[in-house]
Amino acid sequence: MAFDLPPGGRRSRQMISGINVVPLVDIMLVLLIIFMITAPMITQGVDVDLPETTTQPLRQSSDPVMITVGKTGEIYFDEIQGTREILRQQLASLAQRRGTDQTVLLRADREVPYGLVAAVLADIKDAGFNQLGMITQPEAN
Repeated sequence: MAFDLPPGGRRSRQMISGINVVPLVDIMLVLLIIFMITAPMITQGVDVDLPETTTQPLRQSSDPVMITVGKTGEIYFDEIQGTREILRQQLASLAQRRGTDQTVLLRADREVPYGLVAAVLADIKDAGFNQLGMITQPEAN
């Protein structure tokens, strides 16, 4: 005959018991690249136009709380939008959970009225936080 049959005259099919890892590695590498590209964008959060100053930067706390006041007056507590009342509740909850030694950083757009920034500062102070930093942009030379 022109072709050989296995013993017994029947064609036997063997099951492949190994897992093909190459497609899995391809998918994982694509996901890794996507996360590496999007991670720096996530930390920035709300886009605000920071005022420029010539002060020295503060030493970085291990896990500071970020409060952002947007251009139109919207308030964000760690990237979650809310009102001043919600901000006061979140600050009180944070003070109970972590204590008032927590560092609070305030980012405010340069277009925001000073009265709103002062009111947010007063809310932070009323919650008992004393370690407060204001995030600004270094002045261009």
